[in-house]
Amino acid sequence: MVRGTTSPRVVALRPGSPGERAGLRVGDEIVAVGGRAPRDVIEYSLAVDEAEIDLSVRRDGRDVEVRVGKLAGEPLGAEVSSALFDRVRTCDNHCAFCFIHQLPPGMRRSLSLKDDDYRLSFLYGNFTTLTRFTEMDLERVVTERLSPLFVSIHATDPAIRSELLRNRRGATSLRWLAALLDEGIEVHGQIVVCPGVNDGEVLRDTLVGVLDRYPGLASVACVPLGVSRFSTEPEMRPHTVAEAAAVCDVVDEFQSVFLDTLGRRMVFAADEYYLAAGRPFPAAGTYEGFVQHENGIGMARAFEAAFAGDRNAAFGVRPGFFSWVDGAPPEGYRAWRHDRSAGSGAGERVTILTGEYGAAVLSPLVAGREDVDVLAVTNEYFGGNIAVAGLLTGTDLRRVLDGAPTDRRYLLPDACLSEGRFLDDLTLADLPVPVEVVATDGWSLRQALDGPPALPTAVPAAPAVPAGAVPVRLGSTR
Repeated sequence: MVRGTTSPRVVALRPGSPGERAGLRVGDEIVAVGGRAPRDVIEYSLAVDEAEIDLSVRRDGRDVEVRVGKLAGEPLGAEVSSALFDRVRTCDNHCAFCFIHQLPPGMRRSLSLKDDDYRLSFLYGNFTTLTRFTEMDLERVVTERLSPLFVSIHATDPAIRSELLRNRRGATSLRWLAALLDEGIEVHGQIVVCPGVNDGEVLRDTLVGVLDRYPGLASVACVPLGVSRFSTEPEMRPHTVAEAAAVCDVVDEFQSVFLDTLGRRMVFAADEYYLAAGRPFPAAGTYEGFVQHENGIGMARAFEAAFAGDRNAAFGVRPGFFSWVDGAPPEGYRAWRHDRSAGSGAGERVTILTGEYGAAVLSPLVAGREDVDVLAVTNEYFGGNIAVAGLLTGTDLRRVLDGAPTDRRYLLPDACLSEGRFLDDLTLADLPVPVEVVATDGWSLRQALDGPPALPTAVPAAPAVPAGAVPVRLGSTR
């Protein structure tokens, strides 16, 4: 890994903050904190947490020293431009199911970056295979308690895992998973289930291996692979209805095993499996706190609970960095998507725009409401079995909204936007009708439909978002 290739740049300053009072300016490049160049926002955040900070900055081509005095733990008030200041550790696996390999030509370069960086696992919940993990990485994770982390398992049989990753190091890299668990690091696992490759008896063997070798895992998600029309891997195909049902059965079987052995279910199937199999979702309580909500595990039940009025419905484990910055915005780093629209409340006809899977979840929730329609947008841009709202593009939305009535409100989940742009680089301004963006949770949708509650309680403010924040993950799953 090359260090010192870039330096964080100040993109915003909170008015009256210690950073502004000390003379920091937007555009300053922070070369060093306390004489040391931080490698990433993790080191940076620790360094600027001190009561006295000496910053070396580069401003308009000149080197400037800035001394900041503040209370210990008081936010500096300076947002910086990125999460990693050295080079991101890229992925050297060649998984046949990797969605990044299935992108159409002509998309922006940033979407083609495959990372396998444990820091982005800690910061954003990205899954890492650990094939590039080292002893020094383990030392840092343990020393700085960078927890939780998220690890792609796929198979516990070394030969099968190596074949799935198309990387010989895949056969041995799970030794790092054992080492992390031995050191008390919270780790959540993922199995991308590929029909005919690691499903069926291989999936059973993998879950037996998890119980035998990695019982300390916090959770394991079984998720389906996404296959776009641009895939060049003929053996990669969507699950049939019977195959999706079989995955649900295996997960149900092993939940009982884990519950009897460990006292918790540990393994969960993605909502997409129940939709594909035509089965009802498990009860909300069986998700044990929705520990992999962001990975599509129990998202429908959590959405349903929040839509029904439970604003405290669990949303799972948050990437570890956010536990550091809670209560101290604006220095929180989140995979920002788009400013939330406040909406105009009840009284107008509303069309909710979403993917085909989202429509299957939403339609029962608004059934009987004459003022609300749900429009399932087919993902023709990616094609294949891509049906989640998070991969909707401006091209498909523009297609379905062309000639749409203008005498209604259109609501769109923020999951399909990153820094105001769709995956195909279009923006809301490119759509033929005005569209309101709503946070992708049931409570926010309910407020957008009916207006705010009569007696609102305090809601944590969304943290300010730095320019250049890591965009929505495409990931390797769907």
